[in-house]
Amino acid sequence: MPSTVVHVAFAGLLGAALLADAFDTRAILVVMGSSALLDLDTLLGIVMLGTHRAALHNIWIVLVPAAVLLWDGAIREESLVRRRWGDAAPRVAWVTLAALLFAHILFDAFFNGVNLFWPLHDRFYDLSGTLLVTDQRGLVQTFVELDAGDVAASTARGTTENTHYRTGFDPTRGEPAGGVERIFPIAATGERFVLTVAGFAAVLVRIVENR
Repeated sequence: MPSTVVHVAFAGLLGAALLADAFDTRAILVVMGSSALLDLDTLLGIVMLGTHRAALHNIWIVLVPAAVLLWDGAIREESLVRRRWGDAAPRVAWVTLAALLFAHILFDAFFNGVNLFWPLHDRFYDLSGTLLVTDQRGLVQTFVELDAGDVAASTARGTTENTHYRTGFDPTRGEPAGGVERIFPIAATGERFVLTVAGFAAVLVRIVENR
């Protein structure tokens, strides 16, 4: 699975691209740090079995704050966020939510799956797949089975009761690890290593330019 380091680097890349004039060291740290915080449910999963990739990897983590931000900026006569944290705050908040969605939740959803609608609906959804063009089959995608009777069912997997994602902290679902190797990945593939280097490099360049 993508490591926290990869998530943070991807979030930094999005932040460097989207913050525009709101970019400064504090803003990019908010964007990147927020993405790292979602992996705290790795530790929560040790106490509440099955909540890794559920408690902080669901769509409500983004949708609820987005609704509040939309209300604050579009409906309220005076934005509380802007008044409390400054004119750049709404953009930093929106970019942070975009990073949470694309650099973490969806990134994991398309890599072994997440419990997207937990706790309202306890089901892990795995969108892993490929998108390609062939000379015999044309455009092919395997993320979801569109020809299946129930698209949601084609991507649905287990629940928090029977699904476990192995981590260095909890390699055996809450049981003593014993002789099991504890693995803490940084960049498990070459592509993720390149993404990590590019993300941190882009943030560093923006910080230097900003100063």
